[in-house]
Amino acid sequence: MSSWQMRGVGLFTRVAYRRKFVTEEAGRRTLARPKGPSAPPARLTKRFTVTSSRAHGFDVHTVQAGPSPSGTVVIYLHGGAYTSEIVGEHWSLIGEIAARTGCDVHVPIYGLAPAHNGLTALDFVTRVIAGLVAQGRRCYLAGDSAGGGLALLAAQAAAGAGISGLTLLAPWLDLAMDNPEIDAIQPFDPWLVRPGLRPMAAAWADGLALKDPRVSPLHGELAGLPPVQILVGTRDITLADCRALRDAMPPEVALTYHEEPGALHVYPLLPVPEARAGRQAVVTHIQHNR
Repeated sequence: MSSWQMRGVGLFTRVAYRRKFVTEEAGRRTLARPKGPSAPPARLTKRFTVTSSRAHGFDVHTVQAGPSPSGTVVIYLHGGAYTSEIVGEHWSLIGEIAARTGCDVHVPIYGLAPAHNGLTALDFVTRVIAGLVAQGRRCYLAGDSAGGGLALLAAQAAAGAGISGLTLLAPWLDLAMDNPEIDAIQPFDPWLVRPGLRPMAAAWADGLALKDPRVSPLHGELAGLPPVQILVGTRDITLADCRALRDAMPPEVALTYHEEPGALHVYPLLPVPEARAGRQAVVTHIQHNR
């Protein structure tokens, strides 16, 4: 059974956020709203050396874990349905990863829909990875929700070269969202519903078929991936495709898969007791595959 804090966050989320996704019109309004800032917050810059650069047309923020660059870097890709900017909960996890693993964390700020699309984001992230690999550094990819989908896409595009591992937190794996198992889960998800996500998916695909493997990694090549970790809650519509990915994963790919009973979308980012174990699992997986 989930904690009372998880149940409380679920009630709050249903009131505060579900309205953004409940209808296609609501989704279009969310898609069209102005984007906020992406700079790291002061609480992070006071704790770490944080630098920012411009690469391939977009910002990349680097949280340095120690006095010198680490041999393995974590590339963290934030969620937000490909329409919303990085927020404080993401930065909190990024700081914890840097502090507890000793790995520098690079945060590519990919362009968001509707001004940008999936192919542009994938090109940007793969260029960031290639640049780090060319420096002799290993890259561990991590991301939540939409960022988790993009992390898997980047690993597929790179054919695993120079990538030591993957952490996917409730990843958005298929923009079509037509897995019939979603029907049974959606009534219990207080946050996400498909109608509002459909305009966002269409904008991100930008003319590509929603199942194109360049935007929906569930339909891409899975052989040759580095060790993969998936964490997802059972009150989360991404659960259906996470299970599909689990079942489709080739046996030669080392997969660590966890479903948290009663947990909401991207639960390791939430202010709930279950998040502590989730974050510990993320840190442990990075440490073992750095």
